[in-house]
Amino acid sequence: MRIYLLSLALLLTACEGEQPRSVAPATAQQVTLAVSNMTCATCGPTVRKALQDVRGVYKAVVDVDAGAATVYYDPALTDGEALARATTNAGFPGRVM
Repeated sequence: MRIYLLSLALLLTACEGEQPRSVAPATAQQVTLAVSNMTCATCGPTVRKALQDVRGVYKAVVDVDAGAATVYYDPALTDGEALARATTNAGFPGRVM
């Protein structure tokens, strides 16, 4: 039973980054960022995590092939420039489109 619970906890932790932290309210805003240097399969999850770690982000969707990220966020807590800084600080220069 302990192994089952441990496995379930690990699975939930692994999947956590793929789900929005909460439902975005009607006041949420959306911004699209152009993100450079995304060249492999691990780039997308890295950029998504950097964005989701920003306070006020509800959801981040990263398209590696397009070199873009769409972010839904609370404008009272963050803005597009702060989101671009987050990707840049993670090694993927970003700018608001």
